[in-house]
Amino acid sequence: MATTRVVGLDIGTTAVRAAELEFSGGGSAPKLLHIDQVPLPLGAVRDGEVAEPSTVATALRQLWQEAGFSTKNVVIGVGNQRVVVRELDLPWMPLAQIRASLPFQVKELLPMSTDEALLDYYPTGEYETDIGRTFRGMLVAAQRDTVNANVLAVEGAGLHAMMVDLNGFALLRAIVRGEFADQTVALVDIGASITNVVISAKGVPRLVRTLPSGGLNVTTAVASALGIAAAEAETVKREVGIGYSIGPEHAEAAEAISGVTRMLVESVRNTFVYYAGNNPGAGIDVAILTGGGAHLPGFGQFLSSASRLPVTLGDPLSGLRMAKTVDRASLNGSESLVAMSVGLAFGVAA
Repeated sequence: MATTRVVGLDIGTTAVRAAELEFSGGGSAPKLLHIDQVPLPLGAVRDGEVAEPSTVATALRQLWQEAGFSTKNVVIGVGNQRVVVRELDLPWMPLAQIRASLPFQVKELLPMSTDEALLDYYPTGEYETDIGRTFRGMLVAAQRDTVNANVLAVEGAGLHAMMVDLNGFALLRAIVRGEFADQTVALVDIGASITNVVISAKGVPRLVRTLPSGGLNVTTAVASALGIAAAEAETVKREVGIGYSIGPEHAEAAEAISGVTRMLVESVRNTFVYYAGNNPGAGIDVAILTGGGAHLPGFGQFLSSASRLPVTLGDPLSGLRMAKTVDRASLNGSESLVAMSVGLAFGVAA
């Protein structure tokens, strides 16, 4: 039976993470072959966009040397403030024709010129109207130079970007399996400077939103309030958390953490409210956290209290087979950090 191997490559603000999956078909679960990460210096990636392609390419070459990936074919993701995702219904026609016609159909809907954008359409369903068969789906529009910067870094490392996926869709593929496939779930991936929020109903994406804040913003606020280096501020942040009783010596840090975190949680909660307002009677069943920022002590409880939803950490490794090359025990407690890279690898089988 033919097998396909692909690496999902997550280019984040603080690290490049990659996961290699093997798909063999026949109903068997994908196998995780390799998974690893290499840190990035601050500034190499800013606001979810590669700013220094050569620096990122160097980190990618190191990652491939250390991790032992068997292929240079990668799926990369995009997802920042310069990527627009919105629901859009279109008259039914073959998908190739829809995608070819997008520059003419959506030019009045976007805050950017269609000449400067890469456009795609993901159908999520269809229905009949008075004028005939109609697609329900999601329009994705990304600034061309945002995508090109990521591709340039990948090619600079000698890799081949076989597919560019939306981070929100990758997140859905990584987490919405098993029991979550039949529920309405809110996925909240808190990166260093970007938070992706995806709401899916029975495995179908219904809303994708990118928020310009993440765990690094909290660390920066602590560093500024206390006049300390970022590395020390990160340690203090993890010690203090949010929502816990603290002594007076941590009052300034707690205030800095609370200020940024409350704004982020309010933005996430408002996204949930917006979805509920546009989908009467379709409540969210559970919120699932991934990303490094999700590990701030107390954050899950804080979000649960603000949203009145159960909140849990996502496990993208659930249901995967593990190759002998993977030390599963070393990933315990950090599964949610690799959600994006695992989900991007799943994109090749979508």
